[in-house]
Amino acid sequence: MRRVGRIIERHDRVASTNDMARARLDAAGADGLVIVAEEQTAGRGRRGRAWISPPGSNLYLSVALRPRIAAADAWQLGIAASLAAVAACADVVPLELKWPNDLVASDGRKVGGLLVETIAEGDRMRGAVIGIGINANWRRPAMPPQIRDTATSLADLTGADTDREALLLRLVDALATEIEAIEAGVSPLPRYRARCATLGTDVQVATADGIVSGRATGVDATGSLVVETDADIRVLATGEVLAVRRGDAS
Repeated sequence: MRRVGRIIERHDRVASTNDMARARLDAAGADGLVIVAEEQTAGRGRRGRAWISPPGSNLYLSVALRPRIAAADAWQLGIAASLAAVAACADVVPLELKWPNDLVASDGRKVGGLLVETIAEGDRMRGAVIGIGINANWRRPAMPPQIRDTATSLADLTGADTDREALLLRLVDALATEIEAIEAGVSPLPRYRARCATLGTDVQVATADGIVSGRATGVDATGSLVVETDADIRVLATGEVLAVRRGDAS
């Protein structure tokens, strides 16, 4: 039996599924535990942002995991999870990936995101929490003004409500497959590169050192984004793509 999703724990209302999963990492039998919530009151995304999560509309889950990989390969968890999320949504509507691991519609509006938190001991991974949020049935007119222009949902894209339980089960199954693959030494990077819509576009990327503007030309062997600027080539291990302009990639 696959350990990811062997136990799915469901809650009506929690502060943060990631925090709950992290607190359970060392408990017996918790490896692969999936925690799902109807609502989060203190959910968070990357770069410390609050993750807005209205009750009963979307899919919010976190997985407690003790990955059987080297600490140097921890970056593969986010890429693998993003591929699993895209695969789970494919039965509803095709989505694209925006570096590093946002799920977006073809017009660039955000449908979902990930927050991966890891704990390393020396060169090995002691634990990881993979948090995933997908806008399933949250229609744009009901979204707060601050995200209405940049976000959308599966229901908006298809014109019909999404079966969240079926989506959950597909996601857990796809994530189990992806985790098994990276633990067997199979990198998700080639498939990620093929699905990453950021590549070949002109981007602005917010980093700790400021905004980097240029052409996104690749994702390197560690999952970092390669951006060719007017002055040089930048390799960005972390950051947020703020703007994308599609055009001639030649």
